[in-house]
Amino acid sequence: MLIDDVERYIALRRSLGFQLQKPARHLQAFARVAAEKGETHICAATVITWAAAAPTLDARNRRIGDVGRFARFLRAEDDKHEMPPTGLFATPKVRPAPYIYSPEELARMLEAAGRLRMLKPNPLRRQLYMVLFGLIAATGLRVSEALNLRLGDVLPGGVLQIRETKFYKSRLVPLHATVVEVLDRYLDMRRRSAGSDDHLFLLMEGAALAYSTARCAFRRILQLADIAPGRARRPRIHDLRHSFATRVLEQCGTKRDEVARHFVALRLISATPILRTPTGTLRRRRN
Repeated sequence: MLIDDVERYIALRRSLGFQLQKPARHLQAFARVAAEKGETHICAATVITWAAAAPTLDARNRRIGDVGRFARFLRAEDDKHEMPPTGLFATPKVRPAPYIYSPEELARMLEAAGRLRMLKPNPLRRQLYMVLFGLIAATGLRVSEALNLRLGDVLPGGVLQIRETKFYKSRLVPLHATVVEVLDRYLDMRRRSAGSDDHLFLLMEGAALAYSTARCAFRRILQLADIAPGRARRPRIHDLRHSFATRVLEQCGTKRDEVARHFVALRLISATPILRTPTGTLRRRRN
């Protein structure tokens, strides 16, 4: 039965670190359809018919892609499984060009965050967003990584510990002395004003700051700072990360080997996992 193969495939991929929440649902649904038709092997025509029943072109493409990867796995054991045409429902996707903030714009944004309207439920609103967006701009963190920070992730010596982020990796991020100074002041206010939740960026209602709330505040800051007012596609929080990488590369020399070293360093800062050694010290894992 294909359902047994699906469960075996999902278990193997998850043991390698893949989450596979939606692909698992797709494969289980397809296995049920195949079982109803009495099929014990993947049939390309059945895959196409099942995928075509999805409501959108993007959903159809995801369905057929998930089964296509599953079919490739099974064909290594039994070539009776057919490979569906995975590009049948594909749509071209173009990544929008990031907006690179100038140093002057970043300064205006932080100043604008300090002018946000004070709200009684959240007396730290101004400081919260100044530190949140300033931290992302200064370190190149993903917004999800910043929002998931806990108080215990601020380590002695001006280092942040980013836990199990993209691809389930963790890493250490060193902070500039000026960032440490601002963060320490924020932590003093945060500990005096917040409740029992240990998220670094917290709403006064006791819940961690949500991305949707941060995005609304960011859009208001862009308006107050007059950042790209006539641009059809508004700059994003994530563009702070792109701006960080751009400024770092601008500071390196023009020789190819110097650019390469800086690029590798950026990759290490954004993606290098950390390991805890038997003595308890933290080390970067060499890829």
